[in-house]
Amino acid sequence: MSIEIRVPTLPESVADATLISWHKAPGDFIQKDENLVDLETDKVVLEVPAPESGILTEIIAPDNSTVTSGDLLAMITVQSIPNNANVAGKSAPAQQEAVHVKPEIALSPAVRRIIFENNLDPSVIKGTGKGARITKADVQDYLAQNTQEIVPTTAVEPPATITEVVETGLLGSTDGESKSISKNSVRPEQRVPMTRLRAKVAERLLQAQQNAAMLTTFNEVNMQSVMDLRQQYQDRFTAKHNVKLGFMSFFIKASIEALKRFPAINASIDGEDIIYHGYYDVGIAVASPRGLIVPVLRDADQLDFAGIEKNIVDFGAKAKAGTLTYDELNGGTFTITNGGIFGSMLSTPILNPPQCAILGMHAITERAVVEKGEIVIRPIMYLALSYDHRLVDGRDAVQFLVAIKEGLESPAHLLLNI
Repeated sequence: MSIEIRVPTLPESVADATLISWHKAPGDFIQKDENLVDLETDKVVLEVPAPESGILTEIIAPDNSTVTSGDLLAMITVQSIPNNANVAGKSAPAQQEAVHVKPEIALSPAVRRIIFENNLDPSVIKGTGKGARITKADVQDYLAQNTQEIVPTTAVEPPATITEVVETGLLGSTDGESKSISKNSVRPEQRVPMTRLRAKVAERLLQAQQNAAMLTTFNEVNMQSVMDLRQQYQDRFTAKHNVKLGFMSFFIKASIEALKRFPAINASIDGEDIIYHGYYDVGIAVASPRGLIVPVLRDADQLDFAGIEKNIVDFGAKAKAGTLTYDELNGGTFTITNGGIFGSMLSTPILNPPQCAILGMHAITERAVVEKGEIVIRPIMYLALSYDHRLVDGRDAVQFLVAIKEGLESPAHLLLNI
């Protein structure tokens, strides 16, 4: 009996997906629930598992094709036990037609994509992750060490005249003179298609700049009180909740209290209407192997410090593994981004439409400040709030940032809700 493998139903906001790579070839035996193919959308990578065990008889949609919900991907002949021919693997011609990741090597979607785009064999890459898993850093290190041996997936062929010049080592000049050049002087380049996520990020960032009256206001916060509190209670907090007390939970708590005082910053514009949100879904910008993504912490005002930290750790792990769901990435009323973890001293974050404000955190640096007439050294962080001036007045934006500053410099306000 033959069964069809079709594209699963995509979320309402997603029109189509790109087929990244098949993990099986025609003739291969497939176990039930084994991942067959990865589909990349503008937010997440979806895996399409085999509904039954059997033989992959035909691939309908090739690699890099664009598919929509319900499109036919492949055909499988149901078979519970592989025969000898299938155990031996796919035929030699099929092996030469395309590059497929060996099923016995467990790879994340992000790693699989890099391997596919660079035509690599994962069996020759040494994994340094847990259980010798291959990480993105392992692939990048391998690429750096074997640059000369790698053939780009899409290359621009030089004109024949240029090729001849490189082979002979002579470059003719307009004044009749000849100049000797080295083959090593040729500068290689590689053209690769933009990923769906990168294309979507580019679209949304351009949309934010074109459709919003965006401004940024700055302030600085003395992090001494927060750092003292973390140092004093870190061990007890970790022992009780099995998660470390980080900085982000303080910023989320301070932001929520400020949002309650300035509801316009938690609002969004829809056409000629303003939507004031009575809930606080905070987006947290996370760097993933596929690019910047913003998972959303739902009803953040109802979570305690431990709940916030556990969700952040969970988001980070899922982002690296490429397993974040659409529900975790959709929506949000306010966003926080932390460029400080990469060493950023100051930046102007871009809005995350349709939200009207985003808070930027930066690196904590010891600076000389004046307290009670004396110069002292304190850990200082610059804060940046980008906002849509169509909805948020400058006064509210400045006072909102001051409210966050006050909450962080006096953490008791956050704990006592005063």
